[in-house]
Amino acid sequence: MIKHPRRARRCQLSVPGSSEKMMNKAAGLTLDHVFLDLEDAVAPNAKPAARGMIVDALNDLEWLPKTVCVRINDVATEWCHDDIIEVVSGAGARLDTIMLTKAKSAADVMFVHLMLDQLEQKLKLTNRIGIECLIEEVEGMMNVEEIAACSDRLECLIFGMGDYSASQQIQIGSVGSSGSYPPDLWHYPRYKMTIACRANGIDPVDGPYANFRNPQAYTREAERANTLGMVGKWAIHPSQIELANQVFTPDPEALETARKQKSAYAEALEQGLGAINVDGVMVDAASIRIVQNLIDRADLVGM
Repeated sequence: MIKHPRRARRCQLSVPGSSEKMMNKAAGLTLDHVFLDLEDAVAPNAKPAARGMIVDALNDLEWLPKTVCVRINDVATEWCHDDIIEVVSGAGARLDTIMLTKAKSAADVMFVHLMLDQLEQKLKLTNRIGIECLIEEVEGMMNVEEIAACSDRLECLIFGMGDYSASQQIQIGSVGSSGSYPPDLWHYPRYKMTIACRANGIDPVDGPYANFRNPQAYTREAERANTLGMVGKWAIHPSQIELANQVFTPDPEALETARKQKSAYAEALEQGLGAINVDGVMVDAASIRIVQNLIDRADLVGM
């Protein structure tokens, strides 16, 4: 199996593909990931024109975000096929990943995978385009293990709680809100999807929080996702970028402790010791695995 690139995804910024102004602004932002949207942010009658606008933006702008992605419509729509063909044919060399919406089965992902195989061969692209996939239907959550394992192009799964709420008929006030349900309405789907991702070596990402004027609530939801092992969260407004980065960037003090423990444990192993005391904390093989996760995240963002 081909090993896909490791990418930082602390924040994934959503940008409407039908807005030249917003794409111009997004290109100049310094962040891990931006995706240009052809789905919910674009009206049905504007989707064909938006494809061309995205192609022009990808080709003509200097993009500062580390990963540039295009979110396409789902495979059950009339737009998906043309989304892939037009965007990849027009700007495939400038594209890192494609984000598939509303995946219900592994077959949905493989549709995109096979089209990318054909297009990359036809266009003689030297970069291999990755796939990101939204889990936002009850069928997708039921099949999340199969989806997570189906393609070596698949780099991450995103929990899309807005459409998921509609699919399950969950009663919420706005997208991303836990409402009055104690303590966390999204705990089970986040947990389940994250397990599927970790078992298959791909990144779990949390979806949007609609009220961008409520930074406290956004931060709370990001912290819950981070605790469960997710690597980042969507931003629907630039004001949420720094909030996501603060939550998903390792704490410098904790990182210093982690590296100290790793170094001390490596020395202990050379002396034949399997468990040691580091500043009053027992460090053994299990705790080093947790420490290494923190170090890996830090290395990915250059800490």
